[in-house]
Amino acid sequence: MAEALPTFSDLAELAEAVKGCTRCRLAQGRTNAVPGEGAPDAAVMFIGEGPGYHEDQQGRPFVGAAGQLLDELIEGIGLRRREVFIANVLKCRPPENRDPAPDEAEACRPYLDRQIELIDPKVIVLLGRHALQAHFSDAQISRARGVPRRRDGRTFLPVYHPAAALRQLRLRDVLRSDFALIPKLLEGPAPAAEPAEPESQQLSMFG
Repeated sequence: MAEALPTFSDLAELAEAVKGCTRCRLAQGRTNAVPGEGAPDAAVMFIGEGPGYHEDQQGRPFVGAAGQLLDELIEGIGLRRREVFIANVLKCRPPENRDPAPDEAEACRPYLDRQIELIDPKVIVLLGRHALQAHFSDAQISRARGVPRRRDGRTFLPVYHPAAALRQLRLRDVLRSDFALIPKLLEGPAPAAEPAEPESQQLSMFG
């Protein structure tokens, strides 16, 4: 098991730790670690899979083609990139953009968990299957997408990863439809504390 991390007091301190992190093998091949970026008090947090080539080069999340589509989707619901927070399950790029290995995700998980604590977003949007399964291990993105879920007092909205919509254009309309739920979740009352049920519990739609 990876060594425990200190409790970071703010996002800047956490980001500096990520940039020098050597908790897993991915540190050996990265150009830049990608801590995440955005508003420290964002109401909406987006979590993707991991950095790709362009993200690794720039040290910023979602700056390639998938990032351009994500920006369009965010703007389509009346928000701006600077108003949200964008992070990933992994903070370093896996070789050849392969899927995250379980031990790599475990090594990065304390960073992500602390980011969520510090930002305290009202809605967490899970971009794709790896972000979904990092929080709901039994879920499948094709069935879970577009349905808000509750866990640990937080609201999660699983959606397809923007990269999937670059490969399958029909998914763009699906993504736009799912993103349209975000303002409704933000405007609605905070969901009541969930009962002690399995983590796959789903919210009824805004009712």
